[in-house]
Amino acid sequence: MAFTHLDADGRPAMVDVGDKQITQRTATAEARVIVGAEIMKHLRDADFSTKKGSVTQTAIIAATMAVKQTWSVIPLCHPLPINGCKVTVDEVGDNALYITCTVKTEGKTGVEMEALHGASVAALTIYDMCKALSHDICIQNLQLLTKRGGKSDFDRG
Repeated sequence: MAFTHLDADGRPAMVDVGDKQITQRTATAEARVIVGAEIMKHLRDADFSTKKGSVTQTAIIAATMAVKQTWSVIPLCHPLPINGCKVTVDEVGDNALYITCTVKTEGKTGVEMEALHGASVAALTIYDMCKALSHDICIQNLQLLTKRGGKSDFDRG
């Protein structure tokens, strides 16, 4: 199997999607932010707000902005029309926040990178908003969960 972002001479190249069919495409990615007991207690007590504002709502907005700008951050990504972006930030376990980012488009290339970028920026935003309480925060398990459309589907199961 060859890397699609390298030309015949091994140089980086944006994939030519001109001959591909337009299809409905979706992707969902996840990330987990382990904030620890002290930060989680503070967040719960403050209705998930800090002096910077609502942690969860800011993370959702940041993820949505990241999804729309993926092409400008990851060099070989195509600019895509985003038909939908759904981001959730939920408490999981005693000391973690769980992020999912689902992105939809109708086009010639998929939105896996957009979903991954959105989930990662949401996680980084949570870190940024909580770091005044402690730097002992860990971002884990950034990964693609599902992909639909195009020539193949993927489901982490």
